[in-house]
Amino acid sequence: MRLATLMFATALGCGAVGTLPLTEHAHAQPVPATAQVEPAAVEALARMSAYLRTLQNFQVVMQTQRDDVDVYGQLITLGGNATYKVRRPNGLTIDMATPSMTRQYVYDGKTVTVFDPGTGYFAKIPAPGTIRETLAMAADKYGVDLPLADLFTWSEGDDRARSLTSAHFIGKTQVNGQPANHYAFRQPGIDWQIWIADGDRPAPLRAVIVASDDPARPQFQADLAWDVAPQFAQDTFAFTPPANARQIQIHPLAER
Repeated sequence: MRLATLMFATALGCGAVGTLPLTEHAHAQPVPATAQVEPAAVEALARMSAYLRTLQNFQVVMQTQRDDVDVYGQLITLGGNATYKVRRPNGLTIDMATPSMTRQYVYDGKTVTVFDPGTGYFAKIPAPGTIRETLAMAADKYGVDLPLADLFTWSEGDDRARSLTSAHFIGKTQVNGQPANHYAFRQPGIDWQIWIADGDRPAPLRAVIVASDDPARPQFQADLAWDVAPQFAQDTFAFTPPANARQIQIHPLAER
């Protein structure tokens, strides 16, 4: 909208616009502005991170959409949902559901349990002492990537600002009826946007991530609903196998 307004204002101020051939209008391409990292946009991320660090216990429900490329090379959008229950520094339960799978992850500070409700299989792996370390281990050692695991890097001091090639404020808007500030960022291989709640609780309400280094430009989107004062049951961060569940081994990527 800002670009359209600028172009319209420019046309009004140029009396020669009407003399250009129609074909030149049709093929004219706007010249991109020089990318820059706006300090105010980076500061907004810092404020969000500082707020998330104040949350010791919280629950986030995510509604997600993820693009996949099918065998015909077409982008297919798949919906899903995930619920994160968090007790810092060493309690985490994640329930995920997508069209192709359901999973539950339970971390108790010493062990991560991965449970597949569809088959009844579960596996246990030793884990480090914090949520952030555990998520990094799961991704690096076992190839387990969870939706918006970035929540736990943002909230513990994220250094991604160093790799930004562009950062700017888009405008004020609403996400599911909640006032929000919309920002856009770029870094090598990734274009991403974030909508941060307006006011003194600047939690992320929506995130969109695009793989800019993939010709298909697949996109991931998540809408986040926050409960910052949850009442967790005593056994929330302990896994009890259901009847007839079977334990199996899960091997690191290097051993597969």
